[in-house]
Amino acid sequence: FMKFKNPENGYVEDIYGKQSWLWVLLIGPIYWAVKGVWRHAVVHLILAAVTFGIGHLIYPFFTYSILSKHYNKIGWREVKK
Repeated sequence: FMKFKNPENGYVEDIYGKQSWLWVLLIGPIYWAVKGVWRHAVVHLILAAVTFGIGHLIYPFFTYSILSKHYNKIGWREVKK
């Protein structure tokens, strides 16, 4: 598991590091939208359409790094166990 904490209000978001790829594979761009990563929701949708679904099979491999970069970029800090 990977958790990120919002320094402004203390909210902790659980990110399923090892299982998140599976959710991306199963529900695709919807996963990114639920997590608030709108850029990747749109890119995933377009890439999957342009490559006739092949992009949808490749995108899950990058899930962990995308989520980590997204939350770090917006100022959240990873909570260590």
